[in-house]
Amino acid sequence: MQTLEKGSKKLLNAWAFYDWANSVYSLVIASSIFPIYYQALFSSAGIEYISIFGGTIRSTPLITYTTAIAFVFISILIPILSGVADFVGNKKVFMKFFCYLGAFSCMGLYFFSLENILTSLFFYLLALVGFWCSWIFYNSYLPDVAYPEQQDKLSAKGFSLGYIGSVLLLLFNLAMIMIPESFGLGDDGESKMKAMQISFVSVGIWWLLFSQYTFYFLPKGKRSNNKVTWHLLFDGYRELKKVYKSLTENKVLKRYLSAFFVYSMAVQTVMLVATYFGEQEIDWGSENQKTIGLISSILIIQLVAILGAQLTSLASGKFGNITTLIIINGIWAVLCVIAFFMTSPIQFYITAGFVGMVMGGIQALSRSTYSKFLPKTKDTASYFSFYDVSEKIGIVIGMLIYGFIDQYTGSMRNSIVFLMLFFIVGVILLMRVPKK
Repeated sequence: MQTLEKGSKKLLNAWAFYDWANSVYSLVIASSIFPIYYQALFSSAGIEYISIFGGTIRSTPLITYTTAIAFVFISILIPILSGVADFVGNKKVFMKFFCYLGAFSCMGLYFFSLENILTSLFFYLLALVGFWCSWIFYNSYLPDVAYPEQQDKLSAKGFSLGYIGSVLLLLFNLAMIMIPESFGLGDDGESKMKAMQISFVSVGIWWLLFSQYTFYFLPKGKRSNNKVTWHLLFDGYRELKKVYKSLTENKVLKRYLSAFFVYSMAVQTVMLVATYFGEQEIDWGSENQKTIGLISSILIIQLVAILGAQLTSLASGKFGNITTLIIINGIWAVLCVIAFFMTSPIQFYITAGFVGMVMGGIQALSRSTYSKFLPKTKDTASYFSFYDVSEKIGIVIGMLIYGFIDQYTGSMRNSIVFLMLFFIVGVILLMRVPKK
């Protein structure tokens, strides 16, 4: 295998293609079909609460808290992984491991059931851990493969490829769910559930298959004969401490990270719970219309997000990254208020279109803005580890707040409107970041 030069077209394309491979998880598992399947299990059983660990809990807070626990685990794991990866000098090994963990765990969701809820949730948790931990190493490759002037465009390209690839698989899965008889699955309600289960397996296969192109071209890094010791396991935390101290000398990066921590908390929470919100709070008419409506909404978001990521890249070139992020956060705050009053499918569709426009943009631009603000260093894994730990801790806080409000008020509407405050604070903090 040839070693590709930094900034070369083939290397940039190989890096971006991992978005194509793994984004099917975030679309099919995190955003669309799994949430529908999960809620359908409760609906078919005629229950809203389930007994677990000696208590009872609503279906949505249960999955919300499970997600939060997964991100707590990820936050603890990230520094250890980055420390070991830096030491042995081969990030790709770790990226591969978590890619495979996530892919096979997605396949394990085929067996998800209320009768074995703890085991089922464990597969869900492992799939989430695999996705995000592989994503961490993927992100840390950005400054390694691309020069600063290439990073905005490449980051947007990665998200766009991810949206296109995941939409293609979702369309296939949607056809299988809507007309299961054409796929030899029968034509009753059980057939639709079986089609959803098969879609989880398709995610794992897609993820495994297409990630190989990225793994083939990404640099391996320098091999080391050093042994991993217990002392080494805590090096990642020491590296995070060094990164934190370095922020005192980098006012721009410190202020940007503060803003990112707050608004990312809300963005990621909305993305993780949007389908559960639509399933419970929107009057779809029938179960069949609900399934079609929810998946169609997710498709709208994904397709519009492709345009959103590209427009955001153009806007950042004209107005600057920080100014563009301020505008996007303002739009997010307005959307939270609108969501509180939504009741009809058409309102949900329109809001989904606006969410898609700002969702792709804020993710791509946040990643590339951070990469630009980094000091000159070869230790990119530690800096991206700090970035990812900040994001994951934010998600834990966001999901716990969301689940708490949902559990004790009995409505997800109260939870979603509360997130508006985080976007407003994000705008205020972004205004404190020097524009140049």
